[in-house]
Amino acid sequence: MTRRCSLLLRRAKDDARGATLVEFGFVAPIFCLLLVGVMDVGHTLYMRAVLQGVVQKAARDSGLENGSESTRQAEIDARIHDSVVKLHNGANVDITRRYYRTFEKASAATAESFTDTNANGTCDNGEPYQDDNNNNVWDSDGGDAGQGAAKDVVVYTADVSYPRIIPLQNFIPSYPDIVHVKAVTVMANQPFGEQSQYAAPTVRNCPV
Repeated sequence: MTRRCSLLLRRAKDDARGATLVEFGFVAPIFCLLLVGVMDVGHTLYMRAVLQGVVQKAARDSGLENGSESTRQAEIDARIHDSVVKLHNGANVDITRRYYRTFEKASAATAESFTDTNANGTCDNGEPYQDDNNNNVWDSDGGDAGQGAAKDVVVYTADVSYPRIIPLQNFIPSYPDIVHVKAVTVMANQPFGEQSQYAAPTVRNCPV
């Protein structure tokens, strides 16, 4: 009986049948996770590429003479929304326009000067600031909201957020379940008129 058991154990030890299946059982989950991860990253990159393309087209259309009309802007923004929804119907699209007088000012995006009495880096608590564009608001980027007018330089930004198409957060702890994609382009409005000028800067106070 002992010899038979010893023989069976020796045969089992030397038998490699089924080893591949066991090894595949260990490797398969990791391989599948990597595969779906690549698919998720690929979708995000494709969304970013499409978004950048439609944003550049939208910025060019907005720079035309009728681009400053609110109805025309709504039509242009709707195109971006439609293009994004085709890739993910649960996406949220937030579009902003900020305009400046020159490309240099748009690139610098320097905040309007203010006296930071509480040293928190933000104009608040009634601190005085210089309203360079006279819009009654302290602008942290020195720009003004909207499309502007002739020859103004516009920073056109589209922020897109949507739930992941593959719920990787269920398998990877702390993995974000929302994807955020941003596209930014800078264009100058066509010179369909003379560029308007701001009045002399006004000293105001930030909200308390």
